[in-house]
Amino acid sequence: MENRIGRLVCGRRSKYVVLVIWVVALITLGPLAGKLSGAQDNQTSSWLPASAESTKVFDQLGPFVDRDSMPAILVYHRAGGLTAADLSKAKADVATYTDDTPHLAGKVIGPIPSKDGTTLQTLVPLHIDPKTGWNDLPKTADHLKAIATDGAHGMTVHLGGPVGFGADQASAFSGIDGTLLFGTLGVVIVILLLTYRSPVLWVLPILSAGVALTAAQAFIYLLVDHAGLTVNGQSYGILTVLVIGAGTDYALLLVARYREELRRHEDRHEAMAFALHRSEPAILASGSTVILGMLCLLAAEMNSTKGLGPVAALGIVFALLAMVTLLPALLVTVGRWVFWPRRPTYGSPEPTRSGLWARVGRFIRPRPRAVWLVTVGLLLLCALGLTQLNSHSLSSTDSFIGNQDSVAATKVLQSHYAQNSADPVYVLVDTSRAQRTTSALTSAGFTPAAKPTTRGDRTLLQTAISGDPYSSKAFAQVNHIRDIAHGIPDSHALVGGTTAITYDVQEATDHDSRVIIPLTLLVVLVILGVLLRAVVAPVVLILTVIVSFGAALGLSSLVFHYLFGFAGTDPSLPLFVFVFLVALGIDYNIFLMTRVREEAWQHGTRRGALVGLSATGGVITSAGLVLASTFAVLGTLPLVTFAEIGFAVALGVLLDTIVVRAVLVTALTLDLGPKIWWPGKLRGVPDASEEQVAADELAESSVGT
Repeated sequence: MENRIGRLVCGRRSKYVVLVIWVVALITLGPLAGKLSGAQDNQTSSWLPASAESTKVFDQLGPFVDRDSMPAILVYHRAGGLTAADLSKAKADVATYTDDTPHLAGKVIGPIPSKDGTTLQTLVPLHIDPKTGWNDLPKTADHLKAIATDGAHGMTVHLGGPVGFGADQASAFSGIDGTLLFGTLGVVIVILLLTYRSPVLWVLPILSAGVALTAAQAFIYLLVDHAGLTVNGQSYGILTVLVIGAGTDYALLLVARYREELRRHEDRHEAMAFALHRSEPAILASGSTVILGMLCLLAAEMNSTKGLGPVAALGIVFALLAMVTLLPALLVTVGRWVFWPRRPTYGSPEPTRSGLWARVGRFIRPRPRAVWLVTVGLLLLCALGLTQLNSHSLSSTDSFIGNQDSVAATKVLQSHYAQNSADPVYVLVDTSRAQRTTSALTSAGFTPAAKPTTRGDRTLLQTAISGDPYSSKAFAQVNHIRDIAHGIPDSHALVGGTTAITYDVQEATDHDSRVIIPLTLLVVLVILGVLLRAVVAPVVLILTVIVSFGAALGLSSLVFHYLFGFAGTDPSLPLFVFVFLVALGIDYNIFLMTRVREEAWQHGTRRGALVGLSATGGVITSAGLVLASTFAVLGTLPLVTFAEIGFAVALGVLLDTIVVRAVLVTALTLDLGPKIWWPGKLRGVPDASEEQVAADELAESSVGT
């Protein structure tokens, strides 16, 4: 029977009302969506939770230094030794930086020579506007480097320090909207062309996904502008691939069911109403799972992770709205011809009954227990790759793909200077304990990077550390400094600075993983229980996704280490991969099991499992390829973190689609039979006999031929 939404969105007249509403919404929201790219906040300090010690230091730095300042380090190097002309050039540049640098935040320091006489470094402190300065860093970096390279006469010049790294990161993100959008659309269009084998049909899902993305970006911009929501390059990029990928998945499911119903109904409006009625529970349950899974990120300490929750959830909300209203209205408006040249006609046979996935089901049916035991064993074997996972070793010099200037500058500085005075650790203490704290730090081998600054009863100490300020070695030094400072009685010491901020990001991310992973599992388990009216089935499905996650992350770790040569992984990788795979990967199980449940009422569980697999196999495989491809597009950005997230999620989605959903879940369902629906009423529906199942399979295979 037609449902209310079906009558509304695909009625003979109401479909035009739906189209007009979306056109008006697009015209209204389009200009707002375009503003989201410029509203990103990529300042590291804004990502941290208020409880982090480095955040407290940042909040108290105002009386001592410009807390929105960071140094650019100009590195001059000549391997054979610097000449007198090189030194004169660097000194002349200091005067130029002083007179000709916008937003200078203090005295230019340098040039500071290395002991071996091959290198000079000059520190240029710059004020970085919290909202717009990050996006302006590439232009500022180009200006500074142009001064340094002019007249260098063979001397190598690099720009490093926080400004250099910030500029390289900003450059990587500068094309994120175009690169990811067009890359994602490109791979989706190719897959849709291969799936539908129609030169026209792909346009409608892509158009609907694009409208959904525009609406989502507009609403998110309003939240950024009026509610203080934090959106950074990471969440902005993920929003693009998530809306297009997930939206296209929902479109594939709806179109597949619509095509089935067109073979059963002469009137396309009636066919769409039935298609919506049958596919809506799976689509809405899938979307709700992703939305609630993403909202679990609100429990994070990291502001950037917390901000991703509502960003991703809103993206899925609009993807759902577009795919259950706009897409059906478009499909019934254009008619059956849009499927050309494989136009489904009334009364024609359904080809999925004898396709690839029907044959896979026939292979599993006689031996389900052996199949799922072997499959689980192989997945657990892949999970052993987790021994190569190192999520705390990605230093600044390892965070880019390619040869960035800031990385080259850092390597030169590490090779020719014992300590990093340009990016010190800040230690705030009570003035009465400043001298004792300084003595304790000096005794431990930490050299002051600047003279103490006193404001009232608080004093700022600046301490130099050695090596890459974003490495594990630097984090260990921060911990040591904290132990020393906190050990001074009544010092009320707080330790912060860029290195401390990065370390606190890592610690907060570890905390978030411990909180969000079990919370997400619980939320998804409850949704599956409500959808399937069972306890056993949701538990089984959750366990399969966990095994799939372990296998995907294990295999990815091996690829990162042995094939890509990455030095480590970002601390956020396990959390993001888990959330996306559980929230998105469970979709395919929902698509499959809702169809199995529907068929089981008529044919029993084991027969229903085979029908469900053959009916949904093609569309779920296509959906998995779409989502995997869209996440893989993240690898086009020259950042190791994005490449790792994109690859791991893409691999996990493919495992979920091809192995877990098609083989493992089907085998488990066949082995458990009606018990999988315990304690629901469906467990009492008797299975068809083995002879009847075999006869049905033979009949369907003969129909296909």
